[in-house]
Amino acid sequence: MSGFSKGLDKVEVALRWDPSPFGSPPHDLDVIAAVYPASDPYGSPAYLVHFDSRSPDGTVYLSRDSTTGKGFGDDEVLTLEFARQPDAHARIVVGVVIQQRPDRLVFADIANPEVHIREGYTVLASDDFSAVAHSTAATVAEFVRTSGGAWEFHPAVHGFDLDPDAFTAAMGARSL
Repeated sequence: MSGFSKGLDKVEVALRWDPSPFGSPPHDLDVIAAVYPASDPYGSPAYLVHFDSRSPDGTVYLSRDSTTGKGFGDDEVLTLEFARQPDAHARIVVGVVIQQRPDRLVFADIANPEVHIREGYTVLASDDFSAVAHSTAATVAEFVRTSGGAWEFHPAVHGFDLDPDAFTAAMGARSL
């Protein structure tokens, strides 16, 4: 990135997967964003954005939410508007978690899961979760505000074997 770069502006994290086999309970994957304060970027998140919430200032939101994987194209889309992020935020970690009902599922149990991270028409990263196939959740991206105020993208695919609540507590750990 050059010194004249304004960094990221508006990024979409798009998740898709195929529906579960006929007669099986639906597979439900969720995109989650944890927004961390500049005062403690590796501590507790200032807030979480997921299927039934959005950021208080409207800069992080979910525009599509599927509980089955049925449909055309992306099943879930999380939008992050970095140009509007307040200075109080310094880090955002995005993850994907598999809802664990009625049975325990890992990414290998889900047909064709994919995540695509893009800014406009530019694909920043794509992943099929094969490296974390035996995980129940995974981080997929880390966005960090530089000292100059621009936002940078860091690919961060790391698997976790945690339920959704435990994952949201652990997803922003310093080890990313």
